[in-house]
Amino acid sequence: MNLTGCGTALVTPFRKDGGLDEGALVKLVDWQIRSGINFLLSCGSTGEAATLEENEWLRAVAITSEAAAKRVPVWAGCTDNSTARAVAKAKKLAAQGGIDAVLTASPYYNKPTQEGQYIHFRAIAEAVYPIPVVLYNIPGRTGISIEAATVARLANDVPNIEAIKDSSGKIDFTANLVRQTPDNFSVFCGDDYLALGAISVGARGLVSVASNEIPAEMTAMVTAALKNDFAAARKIESKYATLLAANFWESNPAPAKFVLSLMGISEATVRLPLLTPSEPTRARLEKLAAELGLKA
Repeated sequence: MNLTGCGTALVTPFRKDGGLDEGALVKLVDWQIRSGINFLLSCGSTGEAATLEENEWLRAVAITSEAAAKRVPVWAGCTDNSTARAVAKAKKLAAQGGIDAVLTASPYYNKPTQEGQYIHFRAIAEAVYPIPVVLYNIPGRTGISIEAATVARLANDVPNIEAIKDSSGKIDFTANLVRQTPDNFSVFCGDDYLALGAISVGARGLVSVASNEIPAEMTAMVTAALKNDFAAARKIESKYATLLAANFWESNPAPAKFVLSLMGISEATVRLPLLTPSEPTRARLEKLAAELGLKA
C-alpha cells in the first residue's frame, strides 16, 4: 500500500429522528475531499458502525464511495467478533464494490489468542482478496491487542494484508510494528495526539477523528511531519491540541458530532447507548469552537 497522509475516520451523520442522513454524508465527503484530505474511512469506530444495521452499513459505505467518486481512496470498516459473520460481511462488502481497502479490528469481547486472531484476519483477507486489508489494533475498545509478531506474520503470509491502523496509544508499540513488518507494509497512527510521534518512528500517516472538523489543518500537519518539517507540524498541533483532546471529553464521536453541528455540517445525533454530550461538555465545546473560529 503506497498510501500516505491523513485520512478521516468519518462520522456517520444521523437525522434528528436517528435515521441515516444521506444528504449530510454526501456533503461531508465532498467537503473533506475539497479540503485536501488524503483518504476516507467509512463506518469505523467513529462512524458508529456498532449501531448500524447491516443495510445501513452497506449503504453508508456505498454513499461514501459514490460521493468520493475516486477522488481519494475509500476504506470501509468491517468488524465482528464471530469469524464466520465477519467473513460473510466482508464478502457482501467486496461484492458491493467501490472500496479501496477493508479495515477490520480484533474480535471484541471473546479475547482470542494470537493464533486465533491470525486465523480470523487471514479468513477475512482471503474472503475479500485481492482487496487490500488494513488491520485495526484498538485494545481500549476490543479488550485485546494484536502483537507486533502476529502483525508481521500476517503481513508476510497474506498478500493483501497491507497495513495496520494502530490505536494502541503506545509509541514504542508503533515503532515495533514498523521494525518488524516488511518495507511494503504501512503503519498508520490511529490517535490524533500521537500522530507526530508515530510518524517520527516510521508511521506513514494518520487516521484521524479531528479531521472531521479540521480536515485541511490535520492534513497540513501530517504532510509537514512526513516531510520532516516537525516545526511546522508542531505549530499546527499546538493550535488545535485542545480540540484533539476535546473529541474525547465524552465518548467518541459525540463531541465531534456536536462540533460539526455548530459548524452547520450535520446534526449532533448519536445512537444509544451513546448520548449527545452533557450540558457542561456542550458549553465547553461551544467555547472552544468559537475560539477556534469553527462556529457557523
